[in-house]
Amino acid sequence: MSTVRLARLQQRLGYQFRSAGLLRQALTHSSATAANSRNNERLEFLGDRVLAFLIADLLLQHYPDADEGDLALRLNALVRRETCAAVALEIELGACLILAPAEAASGGQNKPVILGDACEAVIGSLYLDGGMEAARTFVEACWTPRLVGLAAAPSDAKSALQEWSQARKLGTPVYSVIRREGPDHAPVFVIEVQLPGRAPLCGTGASKREAERAAALAMLREVHADFITPENT
Repeated sequence: MSTVRLARLQQRLGYQFRSAGLLRQALTHSSATAANSRNNERLEFLGDRVLAFLIADLLLQHYPDADEGDLALRLNALVRRETCAAVALEIELGACLILAPAEAASGGQNKPVILGDACEAVIGSLYLDGGMEAARTFVEACWTPRLVGLAAAPSDAKSALQEWSQARKLGTPVYSVIRREGPDHAPVFVIEVQLPGRAPLCGTGASKREAERAAALAMLREVHADFITPENT
């Protein structure tokens, strides 16, 4: 990638990197590197958590009366891969990606998965190079219009959890009936949801569907609480 293109990207990000190599790493897809070489996967891992932290903070500011469940659903909508890919398109990130020739030839610079991951990696690189404020400036500029545009929180916790899970290649959440309580005219179902690598969580409801939604919401709260508490570096 040319120095000119890198400079223009930094203008769009609103930040001048001290380490240009760190930004280059954020733009380097795994297809362009040998095994164990530096690509953007570790920065993506970090950026995912920094983004969740910053969006959670913005949600608390913009929706002071929203309850935890409402906030969890909004958070999921704002940090999903599709949203990150849309931001990447806005800042023309695809043109700056470093891809293997075969991946570039197949249109990798326009693939939502690659764009979304790269956007998270850029957030991670902003955090490492300039601390939380550098990452916050970028996230607030690109996500605040989307946050304000969420007039109502998404209502389907099961769909939100499935989107989150599949975006991270964890598969589809599995729901199991743990027990049924109460009389026939007023049953209470307890349903457990499972995801690979996470402790199962339960939800209760007057129907299986209601209990599944409660379990999905509990898991959403759990996964979105599981981000780092960043400190400036």
